[in-house]
Amino acid sequence: MKTSNPERKSAFRFIVALGFVSLFADMTYEGAHSVIGPLLRDLGASATQVGIIAGLGEMIAASLRYFSGRLADRTHAYWTITTLGYFLNLVVVPGLAFAGNWQVAALLVVAERTGKSLRGPARDVLLSEATEVVGHGSGFGLHAAMDQTGAVLGPLLVATAVARSHHFGPAFLWLAVPALGAFIALLFARAASPHKGTPPAAPAEKKLPSVFWIYVAAAGLLALGFVDFPLLAFHFQKNSLTQPPVIPLLYAGAMGVNGLTALVFGRLFDRHGIQVMVVGILISLLALPFGFLGGPAGVYVSVACWATGMGAQDATLRSGISQVVSMNKRGTAFGAFNGAYGVLWFLGSVTMGLLYDHSLIALVIFGMVAQLIAAAMFFWLGGPLAEAKQS
Repeated sequence: MKTSNPERKSAFRFIVALGFVSLFADMTYEGAHSVIGPLLRDLGASATQVGIIAGLGEMIAASLRYFSGRLADRTHAYWTITTLGYFLNLVVVPGLAFAGNWQVAALLVVAERTGKSLRGPARDVLLSEATEVVGHGSGFGLHAAMDQTGAVLGPLLVATAVARSHHFGPAFLWLAVPALGAFIALLFARAASPHKGTPPAAPAEKKLPSVFWIYVAAAGLLALGFVDFPLLAFHFQKNSLTQPPVIPLLYAGAMGVNGLTALVFGRLFDRHGIQVMVVGILISLLALPFGFLGGPAGVYVSVACWATGMGAQDATLRSGISQVVSMNKRGTAFGAFNGAYGVLWFLGSVTMGLLYDHSLIALVIFGMVAQLIAAAMFFWLGGPLAEAKQS
């Protein structure tokens, strides 16, 4: 698609503006995410309960995305839904400072994930329109890089607070500052939007293409075998593989690697298609043996592999959907995709939490096998996705 230079500049400005919204938002909830595992442990939760809480939050959030995506497509109220989602997402995080037990903390974690589910599909539709102009991989990769910049700064803020107070709870109060920044940035993003109301109409598409559902199945298997960071952090703390203040620093480093690899995989996606996801998966699955079986030296390799896999997912999974689904069905597509992804993530998190209490080797094998099957499916999908894009 040929586009004028002013159109590219306008699209780029909007991607950057929305990127700043995500930057501040990620400072808030990724800062919280970096110590949720240790916080839950301090409040009395077991490894199984940590796995259930982390997975349940993702499952509820992802399941609701299916409905919020359909709502966005029917109402075209993309900005209203996005704003409400950020509001819920960011208000509840500072409340974790006042959680007196793990049950209250779990409720707030689920509420935060719910806010993310509400705004996710609508935000991605707005973003995908701009990436049509600059390239899906490059656009989503740039947004992911800015997103992860906030995910680096948030855990650093939390690490500083934990080092000063020697407790995890008070650190959540500091996260109210970037929460306010996200709302201010959202106003600028709305002003920078090429379309002040709703995206322009696209050719009608009655149903999602069949290749989309195969794509969803591959991503679901990847989610099933992808370990959640809170369980890794739980293991690191339980076995004294790192000091408590180091855990949010590890997460901050992971988010930095995530952002850099998202830029790389985004550009590779625009050149080579979805098959670049195979490389990301082969790296990410190594997080399991290094993290749970590798001892202190394996901690850093594990986190780096985990972050690389996340970067590959951030840059490519939404890009692949944008290639084969027209604008009028993208809210539904993003919602359905994230719904299935979240349910499988939940099942994987619960399974890994249960396996952790019985056999670390079984946990590692389970995750690696699921990811290898996903890699094989993404390799096969290269051809069908290219054909769907052309048609």
